[in-house]
Amino acid sequence: MKVEHLLPTKPQGKPVVYQAFTRLFGNTNTTNKPWGTIDDNGVGKFSDFTDTALQGIKELGTTHIWYTGVPHHDVTTDYSAYGITNDDPDVVKGRAGSPYAVKDYYSVNPDLADDPAKRLQEFTALIARTHKNGMQVIIDIVPNHVARNYHSLAKPEGISDFGEQDDTTVEYDRDNNFYYVVGSDFQVPLPLDGYQPLGGEAYYLSDAQFAESPAKWTGNGSRQAQPDFYDWYETVKVNYGVKPDGSYDFVRLPEQYLHHSIQQHAAFWSDKTVPDSWVKFRDIALYWLDKGVDGFRYDMAEMVPVEFWSYLNSSIKLKNPQAFLLAEVYNPDMYRRYIQMGKMDYLYDKVEFYDTLKVIMQGNGKGKTLHQIQANHQDIEQHMLHFLENHDEQRIASDDFAGKVGGAQMGKPALVVSALISRSPTLLYFGQEVGEDGSEDLGFGNPSRTSIFDYGGVPAHQRWMNNGKFDGGQLSASETALRSFYIDVMKISAFHPAMLGDYMPLNFKADQISDPQTGEVIKSVIRSEIEIETESADKLVAFVRYTDNQRVLVVSHFDQLRAINLAVVLTAVQLETLKLTSGGYLGVDLLTGTEHSLIVEEALGVMELSLEPMQSVVIQL
Repeated sequence: MKVEHLLPTKPQGKPVVYQAFTRLFGNTNTTNKPWGTIDDNGVGKFSDFTDTALQGIKELGTTHIWYTGVPHHDVTTDYSAYGITNDDPDVVKGRAGSPYAVKDYYSVNPDLADDPAKRLQEFTALIARTHKNGMQVIIDIVPNHVARNYHSLAKPEGISDFGEQDDTTVEYDRDNNFYYVVGSDFQVPLPLDGYQPLGGEAYYLSDAQFAESPAKWTGNGSRQAQPDFYDWYETVKVNYGVKPDGSYDFVRLPEQYLHHSIQQHAAFWSDKTVPDSWVKFRDIALYWLDKGVDGFRYDMAEMVPVEFWSYLNSSIKLKNPQAFLLAEVYNPDMYRRYIQMGKMDYLYDKVEFYDTLKVIMQGNGKGKTLHQIQANHQDIEQHMLHFLENHDEQRIASDDFAGKVGGAQMGKPALVVSALISRSPTLLYFGQEVGEDGSEDLGFGNPSRTSIFDYGGVPAHQRWMNNGKFDGGQLSASETALRSFYIDVMKISAFHPAMLGDYMPLNFKADQISDPQTGEVIKSVIRSEIEIETESADKLVAFVRYTDNQRVLVVSHFDQLRAINLAVVLTAVQLETLKLTSGGYLGVDLLTGTEHSLIVEEALGVMELSLEPMQSVVIQL
């Protein structure tokens, strides 16, 4: 029996972000035809996020829903009846288009509306519905690039389009929004063998031509008039006052602003002239705040200068001090700069934490490596968002990630570690909690990641949806159990007071613990009859989260096949830190209700455990 009565009833302040890919979330169509049209494969709508659906999301401890793919991006569905220009498949990825090729920042994707003419009203109704259900709303902003055919139909009076006022006779000007390949027209990339837009379907715009003169630099920085197929050819790079030689054409922030407040950053920029693109994105962000959006996820933030983020984020925080600002940054050397100088709330902890955890999940890494990463992050750990899946990463249950052995169960010990090891927020990707495997081949891109480019349904998630009832009525027993496990862990993450406390790493050694005075062996750390002790130790991650009056011991076992017996041993220094004196302490596993004893004597604390493959314990003392 789980011990939910040990948890407080209100969140303690540790955020949980649920990423819902909006186009896919509510779709009940199960056809999944490769390159299928919106009529073939169906599409999810804003209205699919009913009160029941939202409560199902909130059940996971969710504080913020990241509605992915909301700003109006290129699609191949014909909406000309609504005054929307058709998009050219030669510069659109997939049938439904990339959510990161935005063509109108002041509107939303017409695919997502029951009535495309009222698409903005339907989204603002979803914002209100989300708030009513006790959660906040995050949407994407993609400052590094926009769609090649960017054109806003809904921009407010006095706002000009990106590129509308550019001087296209020069490669660079500080107030141009784009960079230009002067004297050359854009050419569609040469396709890979076998690739055809729309899967080869005949379409009047699908002719290997796209008019753009002069050509613009491509989103990932390619300066070629004909980018490569692997370039972000559907987008164009936005100019932030960075010259082609990499030097900056704007006032730099003094180094002391690393330690200055939001108000001081805003004051610094208040009398400065900044590049036009900075102002455009500030206006976009403030527009959505006025619509009720509570925060933003910034795509590829490190491709944009830190000074811009200081300018933008201080403007946002002056308007809404509680705005949630999450950035995709992959260079660990730049983490502190984007947090302290750029005023980000949270960054992806991918390159170090996630990438290491993935290797451990796959049986090749050492658990203690995560402790080294956490030690290096102690000054910023609360800013480093943890995740196991998102739209860019492989599904845990996919063959390429988990293979045929562990499947979605491999995510269980990793979830416990990822969600509980620090004060950082946790991100869950829709369908993760029921073991979605991302195996559908829908057109553009390869399976193992649920497609973000095409129309389709998400089978395991659809079984939880149960034709719009959102009650899990079609889930298998193992899928139901997995979702229940996610709910239990995320409740601890979001609600338990110790999760806002300190972190104490515990390492297992492949030898025995001896009495520090006599040298007499008192406990074997790891006992395994099948494999050598070193391998057993490497497959364990353990730590304590604690406050003055709360202590939670977490141990996760990553071995997919073998059970182990072990002794968790706390040294005199650790006991003193945790305020544990001689005697016996009762521990209760918050996941199962199972009781465990910690015996403290002669300045050592010992708890014996037996763990099944991929089992975790979260023991409150």
